[in-house]
Amino acid sequence: MAAAAPVLPTPALTTATAAAAAAGIIEARTAAAAAAVNAEATQAVQAAQAAAQAAIDAATAHTPTTPPAPAPAAPRACAPAASQALAPYPATTAADQTALQRLAAPALRHARTQLAHAATTAAHHNTPTPTHPAPRPDAGTDTQATQAAQATQAAQFAQATQAKIAATAQLAAAMDAEAAAAVTHAATTAQTAWHHETTTPHPLTDPHTPNTATAYGQPPDTALYRTPDSPLHRTPGTTPLTPDTPTPATPAPSTPTPGTLAPGALAPDMLTAGPPTADTRTATDTNTTQTAPDMTATQTATATQAATDTNATQTAADTTTAQTATATQPAADANAAQAAAAAQAAQAAETTAHLTDLLFNGPDRERIHGPWRRLIARPEFRDRYDLTPHQQITRSYQRLHLLNQAAGTPELLAQDPERLAALHEWTGALDGGLTSLASIHYNLFLGTLLDHDHHHRDLTPYTRLTRTGTFLCTELEHGNDAAHLQTTAHHHPDTNTFTLNTPTLGAQKFMPNTSPTGGPKTALVAARLLANGHDHGVHLFLVPLTDHHGHPLPGITTRRLPTRTGPTIDHSLTHFHHIPLPRTALLEADHTRLNPDGHLTTTLGNPRKRFLRTLDRVTLGKLCMSAGTLGMARTALATALTYAHHRHITGPRPGHTTPLIAHRTHHQPLLTHLATAYALTLLNRHVLALYTHHTPDQRPHIERTIALTKAFTTWQARTIAIEARERCGAQGLFTPNNLLEQQLNIEGAITAEGDNLVITAKAASELLLHHTPPPPTPTPHLDTTTTHALTHPTHLRNLFTHLETIHLTHARTALRTGPKNNPLARWNHASTPALTLAHTYIQRLTTDAFLTTLNTTTHPPTHTLLTHLYHLYTHTHLTPHTPTLLTHHHLTPTQHHHYTTTHLTTTLNHLTPHTHTLTHALHHPPQQTTHTPLNHPNYPTHTHHHTTPTH
Repeated sequence: MAAAAPVLPTPALTTATAAAAAAGIIEARTAAAAAAVNAEATQAVQAAQAAAQAAIDAATAHTPTTPPAPAPAAPRACAPAASQALAPYPATTAADQTALQRLAAPALRHARTQLAHAATTAAHHNTPTPTHPAPRPDAGTDTQATQAAQATQAAQFAQATQAKIAATAQLAAAMDAEAAAAVTHAATTAQTAWHHETTTPHPLTDPHTPNTATAYGQPPDTALYRTPDSPLHRTPGTTPLTPDTPTPATPAPSTPTPGTLAPGALAPDMLTAGPPTADTRTATDTNTTQTAPDMTATQTATATQAATDTNATQTAADTTTAQTATATQPAADANAAQAAAAAQAAQAAETTAHLTDLLFNGPDRERIHGPWRRLIARPEFRDRYDLTPHQQITRSYQRLHLLNQAAGTPELLAQDPERLAALHEWTGALDGGLTSLASIHYNLFLGTLLDHDHHHRDLTPYTRLTRTGTFLCTELEHGNDAAHLQTTAHHHPDTNTFTLNTPTLGAQKFMPNTSPTGGPKTALVAARLLANGHDHGVHLFLVPLTDHHGHPLPGITTRRLPTRTGPTIDHSLTHFHHIPLPRTALLEADHTRLNPDGHLTTTLGNPRKRFLRTLDRVTLGKLCMSAGTLGMARTALATALTYAHHRHITGPRPGHTTPLIAHRTHHQPLLTHLATAYALTLLNRHVLALYTHHTPDQRPHIERTIALTKAFTTWQARTIAIEARERCGAQGLFTPNNLLEQQLNIEGAITAEGDNLVITAKAASELLLHHTPPPPTPTPHLDTTTTHALTHPTHLRNLFTHLETIHLTHARTALRTGPKNNPLARWNHASTPALTLAHTYIQRLTTDAFLTTLNTTTHPPTHTLLTHLYHLYTHTHLTPHTPTLLTHHHLTPTQHHHYTTTHLTTTLNHLTPHTHTLTHALHHPPQQTTHTPLNHPNYPTHTHHHTTPTH
């Protein structure tokens, strides 16, 4: 196989790329430097190969070999070629230039050290050394036999050397392919990092074109995804660095369409950095292919001559070889250290990839998460902090149109729980208002329409977003008791129509986005169906709120509510004044239909069951809220952990500083919450899979589990966000770092789709009556009283099952012994242990999801890291139950003492060196993270960029 000359070693390039991605705007200049080093490396290795060939030829002829010239010493800053490549990317400040040099220099040093090692090794190992001295010419017949034997030996050695060269060439080609893909990824990331650094709004255009066929119709951003002709496209025959970087055809310019945002165009000079061209690689491949047979012929031809050399010549050659080996020993030691570091970096990158797959649906990651991750990396999703609340709301509606284009077919999105939840997971941390709008439109509005009879309806206005959907259920006086809503819809059998009315101020629809902002809107309105003198409970009605210009229709009054904390959308009060509705406004399904005469037929037993079935989308909405807050918590944690590496404080010795992450008081709470974030992610994947594939008889169990998942996830996410903000000090309070905003957004999710305490209490009451905890999993040959048991994953899981059984027993005992003939008093008596039971249930389910993932992980380094995270998560959530476990003899005082004094310290010591790996596995797009000042290595400069001068 034809092979290109080796380039910069993959681990070094991976390290440089990762550092550049963390460096934000400097990333562009570092990527250019990497490309220049790549070119220098190619030339140097070609020279090394030529030197190695000369050494082989000379050694075969038994003439003293000349050691290869040493590689140029690493400069203190960037190499000249790298500095020249930086020209298109001028440094913003002197501080940025210094940071660039600090990032680029290690990569340059490592590259040149590896090249010197390659040249020396080639010369040393490819020099044939005969086992015995060559015979003298007067040896007669024995000499001829010996010559023939040594000629055969030399030929065999030449064949072995040729095989080694071929194998090395193949390895070089693979390294070359990986390096090209990595440089492509770094340069592509750099383009986006440089683009739209100003705060001017983006123009409105429609990025749709006929040639944008990607997964689910995602229209590619021409600045982010190069065509195959682009110099930034990967080398033919290589694979993309990640499945999240497709390379579809570049879309042609399109006609501007109102209500949509366009991807920004990049400056032409952003396209200068990249790997060697295909023509250069082809020429190199050809030269390598031609050189290999020639080398074999030369070695074979000189084998006979080698058999007639004298002992003196052989001794001189041996002496030269020994001198060369002695001179290169220090370099070999340094190379060994560099090789170990490179191997460690490669293992970290491999572990990161495995962790990312485990967290983000593995082989299905691109379908579920890819479109949303690419969406938030676009320049239109760069945040601005000078917008008024009204401008922020308008921007969220504009972004909703971009999201609709990324969704592909909106009907399919609304019917795909995994993709719908992932939408919340990726957009929540960036634009809480957008996430709220998307959740209402795609899940509550469009999803509910699709769950009922809809074949007679034209859904085009909602799928094209010419009309935005909203959902009106909660009233000013009725929220969690929505079954007692007061809004009414009277049926008129003579005309087979309805009249929608708000009877009191307390019956006004509370909070939905019903103002004229955002364009034309249509709502699903929950109202009591009154027909034939009967109240048939709450049903849904399709009601246009505005005309096609966005003006309210007659009889509909909306009033904007005061600005709230958290996601910013146009929250309003809505009042209906006897609005006439057609017969088709009522949403019906097979389980419930209204006859023209006003008679209701239903297969469901009572109004409450009909109400719950009608509002079925609220159940999925709970999972969407969990996903959104999970993304917010992970983003806040990533910022806090990254800042902990960048921020240095006074060290233990004068003149020395240490990073915050080195202090146990700083990294312990962050690692503890990181373990919880991993566990919550796996829990949500597990519960989402249960929901997607559940059967009708499993519905009560699924709804209860989803309610507790939402409560547990959102409460824990708030705790994580608070800790992350505190660990960033006063800088965490400022808007550009997006930490306090995450906390406020999570507050909204705690109440949305059912207040956490209310849905937890309801689930606890059901567990109290209908739940049977699973039995502990057998652990044969394990003495559960030893300290070793605290490291056994299954035993830790069994402790949660013991707690579940204990709290269920306590709650049922309290219910039986409570006051008689007073249901509320009995519940009050049992509510505390019942709520504890509910919390223990969801903690055990989280542990099950974590343990299942751990048991199916086959990559050893990944398994080791997950095991330590599992230990940290389980012990964190078992610790509050220590008195209960001690009382019931499931934990011994010795075990408790060992954990607090030894095991916790050991776990943290194992995890702390891997915080970068664990953080990178959260898979945040660099275009998003590097725009946050605290995520940047040169955070003082980037904080300065977000300030306003005073005069």
